[in-house]
Order: sequence, then structure tokens, then C-alpha cells
Amino acid sequence: MPKTRVMIVDDSAVVRKVVSQAISREPAIEVIGTAQDPIFALQRLQHEWPDVFIVDIEMPRMDGLTFLKKIMAERPTPVIICSSLAAQGTQVAMEAIAAGAVSIITKPKLDLKAFLEDASNDIVSAIKAAARVNMSALRKLQTPAQPVAPKYDASAVLGLSSHKGEQMYGTTHKLIAIGTSTGGTQALEAVLTRLPRVCTGLVIVQHMPEKFTALFAERLDSLCQIEVREARDGDRVRNGLALVAPGGRHMLVRRSGAQYCVEVRDGPLVNRHKPSVDVLFRSVAQVAGKNALGIIMTGMGDDGARGLKEMHEAGARTLAEDESTCVVYGMPKEAVRMGGVDKVLPLDRMPQEIVAFH
Repeated sequence: MPKTRVMIVDDSAVVRKVVSQAISREPAIEVIGTAQDPIFALQRLQHEWPDVFIVDIEMPRMDGLTFLKKIMAERPTPVIICSSLAAQGTQVAMEAIAAGAVSIITKPKLDLKAFLEDASNDIVSAIKAAARVNMSALRKLQTPAQPVAPKYDASAVLGLSSHKGEQMYGTTHKLIAIGTSTGGTQALEAVLTRLPRVCTGLVIVQHMPEKFTALFAERLDSLCQIEVREARDGDRVRNGLALVAPGGRHMLVRRSGAQYCVEVRDGPLVNRHKPSVDVLFRSVAQVAGKNALGIIMTGMGDDGARGLKEMHEAGARTLAEDESTCVVYGMPKEAVRMGGVDKVLPLDRMPQEIVAFH
């Protein structure tokens, strides 16, 4: 098997040295070059191109975001962002994901060497995951969506506070649960921006760190006709609303009379994730059964595959994204292998299936 070739672009000599040492202990990965800024990297790239980049954001002469966009425009290649800005300015990190970054590693300002040594296994895992990314599928998802007109309610005219759609819809008897991971931010944008204002309520788990999900939901809300926001404990699942599980917390669906509500709670990592798709899907299987539609999309690993099978066995309709459009065909592949999928569809077919489920 050929080795995964990595280039590290970071102005910190500590990062370049420690990450290189961590990678050197992994026989399937090799560092083919390091550079202290993107200009030096571009000179190296004239002779050899890596399979995966590890890139900082704050660098002299050219910032990491500009370099990322240049890579995606000229020769799309998996890019892992390793930056302290990911913690300080999540807007920058979200911009990186929107531009095509496949993973984010947040590094601290202090005790950097100790952190990198402790996180070496995570870095290696991120590289292995990045090497499996379907860049062709990811590239197709890079077309930016256009913001829709602002979603005003009566308060814009009357000067009264109100919650969008809170009184417009009756009891929610059905719900749609979606689980996704690597490549999912772009995939969710591609699906949710194509939904009409009135559609069955959605509950979504996207593997993301704490604090990222709120900003991610806000961005989707600005692009979509439906309302999208980070879930809060006790939120009701209703038509025209998509609730995104907060990073670092699990989200479950519970029955409250004739309605469905979400419960946001702490707990251990499930399948190495929090939030976990399996936690959401299993709760939906228990309380919604045939009143639910489950969708599993692009992602590394198998989180959600067992939960989707439980939904299927409980009478729910279940869908999986086709390999041809997956950035990483891991989670859908496992769901299909376990026999929990009714239909396999490419990403562009998902919106019409969601609209038809009511």
C-alpha cells in the first residue's frame, strides 16, 4: 500500500517538528515537506504534491484561508486546519469548512508542544480520514448557496416579539432525523437550502466540536427558507424547523403528549462522538417508529448505522446517501451492510424525499 503523503504548512517550528515526529511513527503516513508559510509551500508544490495538507490559519505573507481556497480552485486536495483561531474565532473555522477543509484541529496558544504530543493519535486519525475523502464529491458541494430573503415575522411590522412559526403549525405528528459527519456540513447545506418553508420538522446530528454547531446553524438559517438553529433542551420539533444537536452534548427525541420534543443532555462519548447519531436515531426509533424518516449521509466510521437499523425495525422509513455523492462513504456503507436502509439515493434526491414525507 502506498503511503499517505503529508505537507505541513505552519509558521510555528514547534508545530512542524512535533507533528512531523508524530507522523513518522505511523508507517502508513510520511511527511514529504514542511513550510513556514504558503508562499514557501507553493514553491515546494511545483515539484511534489501531497495527498493531505495540514495548514495553519494565521501565517505571514498569505493566510491559511487564502491558501486553502487556492488549493481548492487549482487542485482540490484534503486539507486539515490546525489553528488556535479555531477556538478563538469560530467564524473563521466555519469559513474554512465552507471553503473545503475536511477537518479542524484546535491548538492552544499555551503548552503547544505538550498538546500536540497528547493529540498525536487524533492528528494521525484525522490524516487517515482525510486521505479517504472523495474530493470530487466535496468539490461539487462547494458551489455557494445564495441567501434567501430575510424571514420576517409580524414583529417587523408590529414591533412585538414573537417566535418564528410558533403558533402557525399544529401538533407535529412526524419527524425527520438526519445523521452525518465528514463532509456533512456541505451536504446538509445542499439539502436544507432546497427545502420549502413548510416541511416536516427535522432533528440533526452533525459531528462537530462544542461552539461550532451554533454558528453552523446560524449560517444555515441565513441560507434556508426553513428555520435552522442549535437545539435547546425541551425544544419542540415542529414543521418548518431544523434543530441541530449542540457540539459536546447528546440530543434525544422524547414524546410529550401528542408532540415530539428534544432532550439535550451530557453523557459519555458514543462511537467516539458527542453528539452521537446512534443516540438520536435510537431515541427516534423508541418514540416515533413509523412516524419518522431516518437519513444517514456522508461520514467516517459507523455512528448511526445501528440506530438507523433500529428505526427501520420500528417501522420508520430509512434512507442512505449513495457512494457517488458521499465525501466519505463510511456511515452509509455500514448502515446498508447492516440491512437498515430502505433506499439508497444520491444527495440531490434527498430534498424531494424529505418534502414528500408529511
